[in-house]
Amino acid sequence: MIFDILFYSALFICTIGTFYKVVVWIKKSVGYENHLLPSHRFSSLIKGLISTIFSLRFIHLIQSLFIDVLFQKRILKTSTLRWGMHLLIFIGFIGLVFMHAFDAVFTEKLFPYYYSTVNPFFFLRNLFGLMVLTGIGIAIYRRYYLKPARIKNAPSDLFAILIILAIIVSGILLEGLKMASVSEFTVMVEDYAGLDYEDEDTLALETYWVKEYALVSSRVKAPFGNQVLALGLEVHETNCMDCHSPNKSAFLGYAAAKLMSPFAILLDKINGVPILYYVHILACFLGLALVPFSKMFHMISTPISLLTNAVQNKDKLFNENMMTKQLMELDACTHCSTCNLNCSAGMMYESIKNDYILPSEKIQMLKKVVSKDQLNEKEFKTLFQGLYICTNCDRCTVVCPSGIDLKSLWLSVREKLLAQSPDMPFILSAFSFVRGLNPMNVKTRDYKAPINKAFKTTTSVINKTEPLTIGIRENETNFTIDLPPVNTFSHCFGCQNCSTICPVVASFEAPEEDLIMMPHQIMYSLGLGLVDMAKDSAMIWNCLSCYQCQENCPQNVTVCDILFQLKNKTFQNFQDKGQ
Repeated sequence: MIFDILFYSALFICTIGTFYKVVVWIKKSVGYENHLLPSHRFSSLIKGLISTIFSLRFIHLIQSLFIDVLFQKRILKTSTLRWGMHLLIFIGFIGLVFMHAFDAVFTEKLFPYYYSTVNPFFFLRNLFGLMVLTGIGIAIYRRYYLKPARIKNAPSDLFAILIILAIIVSGILLEGLKMASVSEFTVMVEDYAGLDYEDEDTLALETYWVKEYALVSSRVKAPFGNQVLALGLEVHETNCMDCHSPNKSAFLGYAAAKLMSPFAILLDKINGVPILYYVHILACFLGLALVPFSKMFHMISTPISLLTNAVQNKDKLFNENMMTKQLMELDACTHCSTCNLNCSAGMMYESIKNDYILPSEKIQMLKKVVSKDQLNEKEFKTLFQGLYICTNCDRCTVVCPSGIDLKSLWLSVREKLLAQSPDMPFILSAFSFVRGLNPMNVKTRDYKAPINKAFKTTTSVINKTEPLTIGIRENETNFTIDLPPVNTFSHCFGCQNCSTICPVVASFEAPEEDLIMMPHQIMYSLGLGLVDMAKDSAMIWNCLSCYQCQENCPQNVTVCDILFQLKNKTFQNFQDKGQ
């Protein structure tokens, strides 16, 4: 009765929590958003689901179910050790859920002569438990002893390990104490065999169970007489064999019974079996009830992410569904740190130790963004730094075992943070290159807003500098460094190839107005000695340093290097003046 109440209570909490998660998926956004109503996003989600089911993509869905979800091929591609760990926990836990926790719902319906103490069920329950324990052991070894590079351990990781460990260990101890308990033996004899505990046959059966079944009794002592054991075996075969396999079949429970045998009588007197029963039930209750609110929710969200990834068409994915998908993918992250190991910006992390350079840690912060909707100044700056240091090489997306489209997520979050940032001078870094090549579906006005803010900040510096002379720079140690030759601007004959191929120019509807001067015009100005005019162009600050202009110039004009020197010397003059 207690079990049923706790189970249905936990199931109710889990259902409500899962429903809340789904509401968050269709209500909030972690990145650039169009302020769509949840109802519109929900209807779009349903349309996408229906169109998938009634199309050829449904075949890919079934294929992904077996290959990615059940066989977990994506994990196998990244790490054999992790694949073995996940498969052991997955198969073992699913086996225990269906064969043991829900035995009345599934196992008894499939096998009319089912008893929990009869093989193969008696043996399988312990086998599944051993599989989970082995998987948990590998997880602990990997996270806390092997410690792969850039793997980060969070409290949620430890909680997931401990709650599963508590469920399995308490179950094994409960089974072992039941084997050793005289009280449990007495109930079994009276209820199932119809024997009186004081009968001679019962005493003989008890003796046989002490010898063969790990029972611990105060009224039976070794050595055992052969006649008593023979009578006990006869009584066992008559009354017990049909519904009870040898306890040695349940090898984990039997081992636990042997280990607890010195304390079994004491534990029996203090009602150890009921106590362990409630501990086991409480662990199961917490595990089930907290699924939507812990890392264990990936048991639901990760399969959804993998299946979605198998059937989605990125080019035709509705923006509203992309917003929903990104929220779902945050919950699908298992914090395995595979992306960290393959991150191109990993060496930058080794240098400045900002955790949010690492993809899996950015995910943890974005979960916090969703839950609290805002960040303090320190969190904002560190997350922003982690995002603009990202090279968008897409390696994290390729190796993610959960099928998360991390590259699209970073681009989307960037736009959201840029819209919130008052004057972040991102156009002076390589960050602008990635943004220029990935404008997404951002409206022109929204796309230009952070550029204009940053440009105002930089122009306040530019206007204070003196006319620029191009040459050699000196560092603090007075060691001179020759910059790339910049006198090649005189080779320009005005083919405008540099302006035609420039992604910056292509991103503006009216580049003559927004950039003031285009690359070929800057080369003209320098050729005429109009350095002031060239340095006042917005083009030098919007330049992505992609080198496409320089690589495609028929006259070998070092266009990109020239723009870089103009920008560099302007700030150097500003620093030298101490302004």
